[in-house]
Amino acid sequence: MGIADIPIFSMLRTRMEWHQSRQKVLAENVANADTAGYRPRDLVAPNFERETQRPVIGVSLSTTEGGHIAAGATDRAPFRSRAGGYEVRPTGNAVSLEEQMMKVAANQMDFQAATSLYTHSLNLIKTALGRR
Repeated sequence: MGIADIPIFSMLRTRMEWHQSRQKVLAENVANADTAGYRPRDLVAPNFERETQRPVIGVSLSTTEGGHIAAGATDRAPFRSRAGGYEVRPTGNAVSLEEQMMKVAANQMDFQAATSLYTHSLNLIKTALGRR
């Protein structure tokens, strides 16, 4: 079994690739802040629900006491996009630099968190193999 076959690594790699692509889209939004008629774009976050619901190598969650939260009992409300909640200038441009820069900063922090988790997971495997 290769590293790419371990679900956590494939999900983290997908998430990091998504953050890289999102950074490009957000940079285009900022670059076109003065372009007439330009509307900001964003990417839909990857959905890992299917990967997180299947048991890993025969391991599954179960509730052993009444106070435990049942597996899969999360709020499954889909992400919603903002439809028309932003200002449009007389030129037709709808880019808010403040909003885009906040998205860029949040995207950067999320990317750093994903790379940190990836690195720590690799180090755990190295430790388990005795190569650290």
